[in-house]
Amino acid sequence: MNFVNLFKSLGDETRLRLLNLFLQSGKKICVCEMVDALQLPQYQVSRHLTILRNLDLVKTTRQGTWIYYEANWEASECVRDLFEIIKKHFKNKYSDDIKNLNARLELRNGDYCVIGYSMFERKNK
Repeated sequence: MNFVNLFKSLGDETRLRLLNLFLQSGKKICVCEMVDALQLPQYQVSRHLTILRNLDLVKTTRQGTWIYYEANWEASECVRDLFEIIKKHFKNKYSDDIKNLNARLELRNGDYCVIGYSMFERKNK
């Protein structure tokens, strides 16, 4: 693990917000759910997820047409320790993100996203 790149990646607030979503929820989350939770454009969320994935901080699984992301607890001990710090100290910092995510997760069918981006936006306007 390149620790300089690791700490550079964590120096970006959007990436911290994304990691916080994974760590606080403990769930696999699709991109459209993250977009709605963070209220950021899809391309921006995807760009940050690519960085987190390249550093092995998150891992993915595919379910149909959806790709789900989650924190990679199988990463190095250093990464797991950082996850614990983020989970503990950011619990209340980004509470609106968690609130938005929880509202979005309520729209799942079982444990999976089925609506994409636009239906959530229409439902909440």
